[in-house]
Amino acid sequence: MTTNRQRTFVVGVGMTRFAKPGTKEGDYPDWVREAGEAALHDARIRYADVEQAFAGYCYGDSTSGQRALYELGMTGIPVINVNNNCSTGSSALYLARQAIRGGMVDCALAVGFERMRRGSLTLNWEDRASPMDRLLSTMHQLRPAEGVPPMPHIFGNAGLEHMQRYGSQPHHFAWIAHKNHQHSVDNPYAQFRDRYTLDDIQASATIHPPLTKLQCSPTSDGAGAALLASERFVDEHDLWDRAVELAGQALVTDLPSTFDERSSIKLIGFDLTRQAATHALDEAQVGVDDLDVIELHDCFSVNEVITYEALGLAADGEGHLLVDDEATTYGGKVVVNPSGGLISKGHPLGATGIAQCAELTWQLRGEAGNRQVKGARTALQHNIGLGGAAVVGVYRAPTPSR
Repeated sequence: MTTNRQRTFVVGVGMTRFAKPGTKEGDYPDWVREAGEAALHDARIRYADVEQAFAGYCYGDSTSGQRALYELGMTGIPVINVNNNCSTGSSALYLARQAIRGGMVDCALAVGFERMRRGSLTLNWEDRASPMDRLLSTMHQLRPAEGVPPMPHIFGNAGLEHMQRYGSQPHHFAWIAHKNHQHSVDNPYAQFRDRYTLDDIQASATIHPPLTKLQCSPTSDGAGAALLASERFVDEHDLWDRAVELAGQALVTDLPSTFDERSSIKLIGFDLTRQAATHALDEAQVGVDDLDVIELHDCFSVNEVITYEALGLAADGEGHLLVDDEATTYGGKVVVNPSGGLISKGHPLGATGIAQCAELTWQLRGEAGNRQVKGARTALQHNIGLGGAAVVGVYRAPTPSR
């Protein structure tokens, strides 16, 4: 495999506020225009400078990416539509980075957007094989269906397994939601900005043990955009003061262990995350202890605790000990989900990975306002979709002294 790859930088980001489905003014092309124009303004470049675009969404007809991006201009560039479940946005980002790393283009745009229905996620097509059928059949063999939607069922089952195997308790998972709701108070883009006590989290309606309603990410509407560029482009446009390097990135799909090890924890992508993190950290030549800030996929609170272990922040079975130490908030070992995460910021599937990129870009530039992680220089992004794909990226702060 060749190692002669181009360095890749995030030079502009933008996003809309995420909102409850049906409450956001306009439609997905309007939201992409808002996010895209913000990213172009942030990068101080024109849409005409973009050579390829990758548009991520899960709920929409074919070529919705073109319909959305035409709001920014019709320059004839390739527009590639991307769908990878909840990791769709970061998969679009991954493809944009590949185009630059391979020397095909010097500037690429990744956008993610979603206009969702209210309520739990459901299949659109019931007259053909479901891409989730193997996962769901394995889940039902491990723990029979209990009359709850599939996603809280499978992630709740992973939490129950963690409790039984390692001794974690419901309050550990509730604290994750408490932390992330506290973080979102300072995020103007977040769907939820209310403060909740730990008691509030635990007292909210039970969806599937150990998960309560306030420990589950909501369906959301919104969009995000990120402009990626080569080192040459950054030089030519004098963008070093804002160019955040995407120094390592990996996308991993399901492994045999996802299904063969008879584990709810494995079913939610533990091994995908571990392998993607290992590859991304190795490429960036960074250790997990070097990380200052992390945006990870807390679609349900249990997934954050389990992801601590998959990323190597804690040993297997010890993620809840980081909760005991309050090690993943301000003043702790590393700040996780300063944006509020999916639980509080919201989770429009196609936009989530781009929103994570935006948050980390702001953090590493020192532009995150009241949620700024002091002295942040190195960051990690984790985005996962069942069915399945995990994307992990490692970011470095700008070096304007270059």
